[in-house]
Formats: sequence, C-alpha cells, structure tokens
Amino acid sequence: MGSGGREHALAWKLAQSPRCAKLFAAPGNPGIASHAELVALDATDHAAVIAFCAAQAIGLVVVGPEAPLVDGLTDSLRAEGVPVFGPSQAAAQLEGSKAFTKELCARHNIPTAGFERVRSEGEGLAALAKFGAPVVVKADGLAAGKGVTVAMTLAEAEEAVREIFSGKFGAAGAEAVIEEFLEGEEASFFALTDGQTVVPLGSAQDHKRVGDGDVGPNTGGMGAYSPAPVLTPLLTGEALERIVVPTVRAMAEEGTPYSGVLYAGLMLTKSGVQLIEYNARFGDPECQVLMLRLEDDLVELLLACAEGSLATIPSPRLSPETALTVVMAAEGYPGTPKKGGAIAGVEAAEASGAKVFHAGTALADGELVANGGRVLNVTARGATVTEAQQRAYAAVDLIQAPDLFCRRDIGWREMAREAEG
Repeated sequence: MGSGGREHALAWKLAQSPRCAKLFAAPGNPGIASHAELVALDATDHAAVIAFCAAQAIGLVVVGPEAPLVDGLTDSLRAEGVPVFGPSQAAAQLEGSKAFTKELCARHNIPTAGFERVRSEGEGLAALAKFGAPVVVKADGLAAGKGVTVAMTLAEAEEAVREIFSGKFGAAGAEAVIEEFLEGEEASFFALTDGQTVVPLGSAQDHKRVGDGDVGPNTGGMGAYSPAPVLTPLLTGEALERIVVPTVRAMAEEGTPYSGVLYAGLMLTKSGVQLIEYNARFGDPECQVLMLRLEDDLVELLLACAEGSLATIPSPRLSPETALTVVMAAEGYPGTPKKGGAIAGVEAAEASGAKVFHAGTALADGELVANGGRVLNVTARGATVTEAQQRAYAAVDLIQAPDLFCRRDIGWREMAREAEG
C-alpha cells in the first residue's frame, strides 16, 4: 500500500523473494509497475482493501505510509485474518501523537528531551517562557514532516506556536508539544519487532533541509545514507537497551503491542543517546538505502513480524557497504512543486550501476513526468560514503529533467570525517 519512493524500494525488494508469487501495489507508481501489478485501491476504503485481499488470496499486506496506519487499516485487515506488516491504530500513536510518545517515555524512564503538552496558543506561549530559546515546537499529529520548528530565538518559537494553532496543519495542530532543545548529531535507527522480539535492522542519516549546507526549510528528506558510522556499535547497543526495547516492552504492558518497523530518530548527546521521536513505518528516503543493503528475504522478515515468529528466524543481514540516495525534487518543493516536467535518462542512470526509485512520477502520453514534490531517489552503493556519493551523483548527472533539482552535498558530514581519516 502506497505510491512513493519508500514503497518502490519495498516493492523492488519484496519482488526478489522466492516466496513472492505475485505482487500487487495500490496505487503504486510507474517505477513500482516494473515489479508489481498496479491496482486502484483507496487505503481509506477498508472494505475495498479487504475484498481485494480475499479475492486474490493475499498472503501479506505491507503498509508503506503512516496515514493508513494511524487510520487503523491494519486492524481492519487483521480482523479478517489477513497477515499485515504494520502496527495497530493504537500502537501507531507512537507516530500519530508526539504527546502520546513523550508521555509514554516519561512513564517508563525512556531518555528523551524535557517537554510540555499544550492545547492552545496561550498555553504554548506560556510554555515557551519556561523553556527559553533555543527550543523545539512540534504539531502533535501527522504533518508530513513539516510540523516541526527548531527555533533558535523566542520570536521564531512564538511564530511557530501561532502557526500551529492557526489551523495550518489541520487536525495535526489541535495540540502541540514544546520540547527542550537537544545538542548533538542526529541519526536514525531501525528495528523490526513482532511485539515481543526486537531485532536491529540498520542505521541511516537523513538530510532534512532543502539546501546545500543544511539551509532552508525542512522537507520530508533530500537524501540519506546508511549505515551511519556516528551510531557506533556501543551507541547502537545503548539505543536498543535504553530506548527501543523498553518502548516495545512498555507498549505490550499497556495493552497496545507494537508490531512492524520501529524507526527511532535519535540525538547523540554528550550525556548519551536520547529519543527525538518515533515513526511507525520505514523512513523515506532511509528505506531506499536500507533496502539496497539488505541481503535477506524481505518477505520472510516482514511475515515473521506479522505472524509473531520473529524469534524463529535469523536476524537480518545488511551489506557492510554504504548506500547513499539523492532526492531529485520538483522546482518549488517543499512549497508548491511544479508538476508535469519531462524526465529522461533514468535507464542510463541505472545502466551506470545506480538504482533509481520513483517517488513522485506519472506517465503522460507514455512519457515519464514529475508528479509530486520529491520525484526520484537516485541510489548507489560504495565501499565508503565518499565512493557511494560519487556514484550516486554520476547517475544523477545522466538524468535529464530541467524542472528537477537536488542537493549536491548528501553525506557531507561523514565525507569530512572520512577525509580526516
């Protein structure tokens, strides 16, 4: 279920499994069509999805984006006996409500930034006075990665609070969370769980800002690489032991067992690893680099999560190589992206050794065109971040798409560390 770059990466990997006799994607995109039969299903129409699964004797449903998870699609499917990868509606609150997660952390002593839950503009402004600046202001609900402001001044923070309660983010902005600013470097950590067993999958680092050098507004992500060397084996162990495993245990204890992928956004601070927030699905574009490194059968892994048998199969193996992806986005993104621009050269890019995942594409009179904000994810592997980056950008340069742009510095922090030796 889904139509973005993350779903293309999942479909590409699922289709490689000997256990996958037939793959459908709803609604999919032109890239996914290379691996799956596209079907017009609306994820909000649970009855239609259930009827399709029954008619096709579907053995596993993989829900890509967060909205259908928060909407309870997995509950509807499970009630009909359909195996599904993804958390229940109650468990998906880990992503669907920032306040839910912060309060769970507080109850179970899971390390995260100090916070206050606020329900009005007045409460928000009063909370800012206590925190001072810098401070982080977040819309409570799903805002497509755009409801977070890291405010370096109180004026900026006050503007963010007013924006949330002005209705800009709809229902996602009915409440907000004011958070202590954490100093450190961010990294993403992914684990698979069936509600009991937890296995680490891998790490990545995303680039959220639209411009080179991490400037400009936040986006859904302009590129990523995996693994994130900054998340050392020691820090990975700390994240598992103090954050991820206690969360899964807490969710089970509180009657909302969590099954699926748990994506922890972490801040590596001087006082240890702290949780920034959780996502209840694979990251986008982090999924693309993880799938390029995964050496095991994805169907087997996801089915084990769905069926509660994760303890019975080997832990996932990832290539030691680095995978790096560059997002090619439409002019105007993350504001109003320009749609319809022609795209050529994808085959040449793939012939160079890269993998190009379609994120926001469509076909117009048989020609590939841009149909979203983030349009393509040009992904390559290498022995180092530097080598993977060179290969990814060499492939980017083979694509002709005048209306698309990309950052030219994905992986810059790690490349600087590699250069220092």
